Amino acid sequence: MGFFVALAACTTRMLAWSGFTVIAAPRLAGVVIFGALYLSAPLWGGRRRAWLAALVVVFTVLTVTTPSFSWMSVPLFFVVLTVLPMRHAVPVVGFLAVVAAVVSEFHARVAWDPSPLLAPVAIAVMSMLNYQRLDRENARRKALIDDLLRTRDALAESERAAGVLQERVRLSREIHDTLAQGLSSMHLLLNAAEQQWTTAPDQARDHVRQAARSARENLAEARRFVHDLSPPALDGASLPDALSRICDLRVEGDPLPLPARTEAELLRIAQGALANAEEHAQATTIVVTLTYLLDTLTLDICDDGRGFIPGDQRPAPGRGYGLPALRQRAADLGAVLTLESAPGEGTVVALSLPLRAGVPA
Repeated sequence: MGFFVALAACTTRMLAWSGFTVIAAPRLAGVVIFGALYLSAPLWGGRRRAWLAALVVVFTVLTVTTPSFSWMSVPLFFVVLTVLPMRHAVPVVGFLAVVAAVVSEFHARVAWDPSPLLAPVAIAVMSMLNYQRLDRENARRKALIDDLLRTRDALAESERAAGVLQERVRLSREIHDTLAQGLSSMHLLLNAAEQQWTTAPDQARDHVRQAARSARENLAEARRFVHDLSPPALDGASLPDALSRICDLRVEGDPLPLPARTEAELLRIAQGALANAEEHAQATTIVVTLTYLLDTLTLDICDDGRGFIPGDQRPAPGRGYGLPALRQRAADLGAVLTLESAPGEGTVVALSLPLRAGVPA
């Protein structure tokens, strides 16, 4: 827009001096060519420098023949600085300034007037300095944007890695507390059935039926992992109902509805503690107590197994995931898990979950 405003002002000044005469006709044709050439920039594609050279040639012809067009050097300064890099733009801008200054001074109407000579040069210098400052500012902003993009990409990669690690930890806990324990139970039951197959066939068949039931439950768990849903034992059932199916449960207080994720984690904790008691403690009796208080929910798993000294156990290779998984699940819920045990005195796993208005605090 500024280009055509300046072109219109120069044309008006030319006509004011010469009027609509025969001499003005070719000059007006040059004005039309100059304006059309400026508008044709998109048609030149990658030949922007050739387009700029054509503009400079037409400007020089117009300025030499009509001094009023010397002021068109000002918008051309910015065109040159936009198209060319600074090291190439400086000589071209200098050429435009010299043409404008010499022609303006040569056609000055007084014997000596320094303003026509100095004005184009001063404007050219100011234009280059301002454009150079803007160019540095743009480069600085581009560098900042690039840094932000790199930081964003690094943060996204870090979050993705953290998400992958968290999901691996979650799946390891799920597999340990369900599938691994179920497979271990089936292994023990089938071994017992094999040993009693001839001496106690009824009891052996009972062991096989229990192993088959455990296999069905573990198959349901595996399918549930794929769909990332809540445990099958909670389908259409509350936490006390689900616990009653897998253990001897005592419920104290009035049961409160809890979020599905909370109930799922509590069920997993109970399953993990029960599996540890059955597999490692050789317990004959396990009692699970679920207590609902006004501001706290407690889950206690007590067994009469052989017990151990907490912190003094060295798990066998590939084992030892049970207790850390229980503690991690409790921490994820915001609960406190304590473990009490001694050799020959059984084990108590106690979890305390603070509640606020019937939901985890």
